[in-house]
Amino acid sequence: MAIGVSAAAELDHAAGKASDGPLAGVKVLDITRVVAGPYCAMLLADLGATVVKVEHPDDPDYARTFPPFVGEDAAGLSAFFTQYNRNKLGISLNMKTAEGKALLKRLVREADVLIENFRPGTMDKLGLGYEVLRQENPRLVYTAISGFGRTGPNASRPAFDNTGQAAGGLWSMNGYADRPPVRVGTIIGDLAASLYAAIGTLAALRVVERGGAGQVVDVSQQDSVLSLTENAVVRYTTKGEVASPLGSEHPFVRPYGQFPCKDGYVFFGGYTDKFWRLTCQLFGAPEVAADPAIDTMEKRFDPVVAETRVRPILERWFSAYTKAELEEMAGDTIPLSAIKTIAEVVEDPHIAARDMIVNVPLGAQMVRMFGQPVKLSATPTTTYAKAPDVGEHNALVYGRLAGLSADELARLADEGVI
Repeated sequence: MAIGVSAAAELDHAAGKASDGPLAGVKVLDITRVVAGPYCAMLLADLGATVVKVEHPDDPDYARTFPPFVGEDAAGLSAFFTQYNRNKLGISLNMKTAEGKALLKRLVREADVLIENFRPGTMDKLGLGYEVLRQENPRLVYTAISGFGRTGPNASRPAFDNTGQAAGGLWSMNGYADRPPVRVGTIIGDLAASLYAAIGTLAALRVVERGGAGQVVDVSQQDSVLSLTENAVVRYTTKGEVASPLGSEHPFVRPYGQFPCKDGYVFFGGYTDKFWRLTCQLFGAPEVAADPAIDTMEKRFDPVVAETRVRPILERWFSAYTKAELEEMAGDTIPLSAIKTIAEVVEDPHIAARDMIVNVPLGAQMVRMFGQPVKLSATPTTTYAKAPDVGEHNALVYGRLAGLSADELARLADEGVI
């Protein structure tokens, strides 16, 4: 899989990150921007891959301008950008110039993976599409993330995260029945596409590791969002039902949703007969479990029964306690969890025990941000290095991977190639 492990280790050392992760030696060229792409590359970097972020010298990743910032306004550094570009090296390259194209090809010869998130056809117009780059390196895994994928009638359309949410059907399902649909409260289209791209990249690398050739990993935001719609597709294809906004309710499982308590809300999902019986016992009313109107899961699934009989019971029980009290008394026994604010999550002792809030350098400070969700028992993620400045590692990367001298680098910089 990996070529030149020693070179990768040297580059990682320069980036301030460990070089002993499970993907150590895998070299990735990240020519993406914003989130759909940078997040995929960051996941690989966290797991030990040597990731080189490639940015245009005069038009770098504009996520660098996204808040929140750390430091003085004039020289503020973006925590948003760092969150998706930590553990990477950074080089600058103008791929529109002849020498820039040649330089990328030289880097591709030493790379295992290239990740891009341009509109399909953009790299081909630059003369740097997969068919060209595979001639430089037949083992190259070429991961392409786009709004609609590389095939199909809509392939050339521009897209953002909301495009994926809208075109993938998720937007139409979110919100409340008596109000217009609402986007999911995070960039789920970008994030899901990045996750699938990481999975596809690892699968393609496995093929190369077994002696096969490189290939294109084609990931669409629309496809990724569609795959997150749970039972909506089969409800339509089997019953003709079109999913619509349900607020915090589930299409058929009840009770399974948001319930008020003394100081906020909790999620309660004790819908099975076992959990319903345990719930009634916990709240000192075991006889409720035997009530013939609500004594089976099938009866409690009925929307009228759930709203008129089950919900009032639960709201009466929960209203006597705070979120923390409910979790303390019931969280180990039944599916009940406080609906936490981000502040509560960041300060959650369990999150801390899972190393899910980590310190990442940003300027002269350490900024807390989310960690790596993938936990490997033998090769854990142990270091989080800063995101690179634009072109910060030009001399190191171009010197080590492309063999350029200091004089050549100076000339290319003067000419605006790097």
